[in-house]
Amino acid sequence: MNIKTPLDAKQIKKLKSGDEVLLSGVIYTARDQAHKRLCEVINSGKKLSFDLKGQVIYYCGPSMAPKGKIIGSCGPTTSRRMDEFSEKLLAKGLKGMIGKGGRSQDVRAAIKKHCAVYFLAYAGCGALLSKYVKKSELIAYKDLGPEAILKLEVKNFPLIVGIDSYGRSIYD
Repeated sequence: MNIKTPLDAKQIKKLKSGDEVLLSGVIYTARDQAHKRLCEVINSGKKLSFDLKGQVIYYCGPSMAPKGKIIGSCGPTTSRRMDEFSEKLLAKGLKGMIGKGGRSQDVRAAIKKHCAVYFLAYAGCGALLSKYVKKSELIAYKDLGPEAILKLEVKNFPLIVGIDSYGRSIYD
């Protein structure tokens, strides 16, 4: 199934746990420290560096781009490290998360509550996944190095629905 960002409830409700999808459009990279900072900005009442509404965050810290390439290896990182931040970002309009591994019951409930989706990216395939990235732009937190937030334009990025908007998990 082909889907495009930004995501909306109509698209999301069609997805079922275990579905294979090809995602195209804009996604944002963010790991632990970037999530912490995003939540601090939300808590302070300030404006985020990008609008979360309908967006997808990829739990990824890409390696430096080799000469002539758009991005280096960009495989998923373990998602549970972002669990403590997920509810707050989903409440601000985030609709999709990409990573690897299972999620907590709290995140599953938040996904269901906010009609969102959790995708799994193929672990151990960072070099292959980089081929689906067509553009990369630094958006925020340059000081975090590879964990800075990047805006990626992807085409047919291969994913599996790990947790659907009904709270069903592929791990059940």
